[in-house]
Amino acid sequence: MRTGLNRNLGFSKEDREENVRRVAEVARLFADAGIITLCSFVSPFAADRKMAREIHRNADLPFFEIFVEASLRVCESRDVKGLYKKARQGIIKGFTGIDQSYDVPVTPDLIVNTENATVRQSTDLVVDFLQRKHVIPKSGDPFKQPFRELFVKEDRLEDIRKEMKALPALEIQEIDMQWVQVLAEGWAAPLKGFMRENEYLQTQHFNCLYENGIPINQSIPIVLAISTADKERYFDASALVLRYQGKDVAILRNPEFYHHRKEERCCRQFGTNDPRHPYVRIIRESGDWLVGGDLEVVERIRWNDGLDHYRLTPNEIRIRCQEIGADAVFAFQLRNPIHNGHALLMQDTRRHLVEERGFKKPVLLLHPLGGWTKDDDVPLPIRIQQHQAVLEDGILHKDTILAIFPSPMCYAGPTEVQWHAKARMIAGANFYIVGRDPAGVSHPDKSATPDGNLYDATHGARVLSMAPGLQNLEIIPFRVAAYDAKVKKMSFFEAERQQDFIFISGTKMRALAKNGEDPPEGFMAPKAWKIVAKYYQTAHTCRREANYQNE
Repeated sequence: MRTGLNRNLGFSKEDREENVRRVAEVARLFADAGIITLCSFVSPFAADRKMAREIHRNADLPFFEIFVEASLRVCESRDVKGLYKKARQGIIKGFTGIDQSYDVPVTPDLIVNTENATVRQSTDLVVDFLQRKHVIPKSGDPFKQPFRELFVKEDRLEDIRKEMKALPALEIQEIDMQWVQVLAEGWAAPLKGFMRENEYLQTQHFNCLYENGIPINQSIPIVLAISTADKERYFDASALVLRYQGKDVAILRNPEFYHHRKEERCCRQFGTNDPRHPYVRIIRESGDWLVGGDLEVVERIRWNDGLDHYRLTPNEIRIRCQEIGADAVFAFQLRNPIHNGHALLMQDTRRHLVEERGFKKPVLLLHPLGGWTKDDDVPLPIRIQQHQAVLEDGILHKDTILAIFPSPMCYAGPTEVQWHAKARMIAGANFYIVGRDPAGVSHPDKSATPDGNLYDATHGARVLSMAPGLQNLEIIPFRVAAYDAKVKKMSFFEAERQQDFIFISGTKMRALAKNGEDPPEGFMAPKAWKIVAKYYQTAHTCRREANYQNE
């Protein structure tokens, strides 16, 4: 500051006051933008420090005065710039502690006595203080902090099963069962079950839940819809059994029933109530009531589809990261096959973390969505097979965890991408790669928007960078990649030579696959492409046969 903004100021009382005022105003601008700002200045006068506090208080911003305490003798011994020596020689006038007084803080928010503490110990005091004030999240080894799961403990299992036999049972659908898995494994922490009405309202209006006054992002409501008949039938029950395909899977304790205002829910969550939107249709066809309550899930949920070993819980992912020795985890969410443009983004993120951020062992969490998706999306078994082929071809670094995220897909754009990011944060990720148009979908009326899409393709990344309750997660924005015909591989797009780039859309990729044509060399790992091509060719043939039979 003294060599830039405040270079015209000296060390007189008036200049010191103006120095602190300018510093406080700049700090206020940073704080107002959401940036934690540490200001290390002598600030010798109590009146000036009070002024700095008032500047922040008037802007409704937190301000903490920290007194870094040390005797004059110790300060002089640390004088690496020789300023105290110049002050004693009379070269510098008005120097604090020599020929100008220092007002010792009377009621600082924190005192850090540095005479008998190391730099690390002093730093830890400040960090601990900021954590207690909820300015920064609690630190520590993120992989050693298990999240609460909702599974019944082994020693209670027999009693729970006996109790379930005497309770009324509610049959749930497959998509409900997927949400039970999400809740049971801890992805939606701190939720303890399907949302009660207050939790639902927090999510709908604030995109957050509040735990001890601290916002935790939860942008998607996780609710259980039931019919009016079921609501009347179970209204007085103290607990319900949730039953899926004839099997009792969980107890819902102290159920709370409230009206399912579908139009309001859809408009807030999706920005539309049009039944042509795939998840809006599901909501509109569901029950007119919601029931919330605490869940006790009797056992680990298995789908027995040959993919259960990929379905790692957040705690299992944390343990896996710890075993690998990860010092950073960057997550990539996807519901489509991986092409080399995706791989380029993941490779570049790893390079950035190692070369520019100093991490030694960053681990990629390759985390395809594994719950319900719309009919024309590539099925999960095909995607997992394709992802595994990409790994086997060595396209991605060996420090990669391929696991399935059990959530259904809502196609809620910028609202849903917050849920995807929060869930990966629960699993221990501290970096999240957000793609172009995440969780996006075509507008039901394509003529209603300039590009035919329901959401702006850039809004997902922009919203994530501002979203509350994601304090432990750093967002890595998507960089546009395209096929570079000059070097015959996927590269980051360069506008100055745009004539060299070919954009291969999902529609074009599907057309190539259906027609038995190969994409340009370097677009996708060959083994992975064969899996995608075979799927689209088979699906295309099946649809043609179905149309023929219908005729």
